[in-house]
Amino acid sequence: MDDYDVIVVGGGPGGSTAAGLTAAEGHRVLLLDKDVFPRYQIGESLLPATIHGICAMLGVRDDIERAGFVRKHGGTFKWGTRPEPWTFSFAASDRMAGPTSYAYQVERARFDTLLLDGARRLGAEVRQEHRALGTIRTGDRIGGVRYLDDTGRERRATARFVVDASGHGSRLHHDVGGTREYSPHFRNLALFGYFEGGGRMPAPGSGNILCVSFTDGWFWYIPLSDTLTSVGAVVKHSSANRVQGDPAAAYTSLIGECPLIGELLRNARRATEPPYDRLRVRKDYSYDRTALWAPGMVLVGDAACFIDPVFSSGVHLATYSALLAARSINSVLAGFADEKRCFAEFEARYRREFGLFRDFLVTFYELDTDEDAYFAHARQLTDHHGSDGEAFADLVGGVSSKDFSRAMFGDVLAEGVQLQLRGLLGEAAGDEPPMFPGGLVPTADGRRWRVPDA
Repeated sequence: MDDYDVIVVGGGPGGSTAAGLTAAEGHRVLLLDKDVFPRYQIGESLLPATIHGICAMLGVRDDIERAGFVRKHGGTFKWGTRPEPWTFSFAASDRMAGPTSYAYQVERARFDTLLLDGARRLGAEVRQEHRALGTIRTGDRIGGVRYLDDTGRERRATARFVVDASGHGSRLHHDVGGTREYSPHFRNLALFGYFEGGGRMPAPGSGNILCVSFTDGWFWYIPLSDTLTSVGAVVKHSSANRVQGDPAAAYTSLIGECPLIGELLRNARRATEPPYDRLRVRKDYSYDRTALWAPGMVLVGDAACFIDPVFSSGVHLATYSALLAARSINSVLAGFADEKRCFAEFEARYRREFGLFRDFLVTFYELDTDEDAYFAHARQLTDHHGSDGEAFADLVGGVSSKDFSRAMFGDVLAEGVQLQLRGLLGEAAGDEPPMFPGGLVPTADGRRWRVPDA
């Protein structure tokens, strides 16, 4: 039996973030993943706070800049009552204008490998082809993990903390107690595949994600290179039976019902090279949990919760929750504060960030209006002092108002601004106020909590 300070299960963006930021504090960290990287994953459209904030803290931002991913300046929507597509730009936000007004569309196999390599460079011990079987309980605490190694032998490792970052198919998430609760608003099914030779929107929005609503749901259209495009149909629960039996026929039929997507794919062909040669289905993927942590264990990313992907929040929520978990673990291991207080801060921030994406999406799915109404609603929720368009860009870019005395989005998404500033400026980014009365604030390097100055 091996002994560690932290065991992380799952090597995706959430797991790499948690492992890297705890290993950077000098802790002995083991990361286990059942796969061998690079491996396929969905969730290809990112937000600026991930690239310019968390990736910078992990030391991989320059690697990502050199990787040649498609640059994403915002998003384009054929949504609501307006007959023509409309676009928002990250640069419309004062907080993202300039060097941080973009993100990337990424092939996750390559992107996730860059983050995993970054965690390894920061000191985490990475073991691939190691499948977690369950946790080890010591008294009232989770104290380790049982797993199969790459030879098929069952082994055990102990740790002060276990981080479950193993995704929506987690075998461990039940061990923190509570239940997984699926959203009544987003009981959707996603059917997705890849095309070579698909068309592009006009510059400068040619690298944007395109979201197009149609009768039975909506499509995403994500350019991953000059030729490769990720195309997914998110189908309403009431129409999910269309996918039963013959997904390929359903996929072709759905594309035919969405003229803009059909036109972009008019001269395209389905990708034939693995891993992009398959059609994939995912259902019932929007959920939350009544418990996110227990003594000795914390859930991050899709192991904890996931929300409908229309605003590309998946990787953002995974890396953000992992950052909060790493701050809490580092603080407890350093003897700064008790576990309950640190993880209360983790849970409050994480739940609020997730809840605000969810609550705005409920309104965004009301299709009998237009983009001006969506923009105005964003401004109303954030109490933004700029234009409606600026408010919307701040909201969907993860960097909304910094006024912490306000409710709703303004209280939470400002963390994205701080993440970007900390990534760009390091300790020169300065202090930030507590998010909640009596709450904690990050240290100057962003890796632990501290009590704010009076």
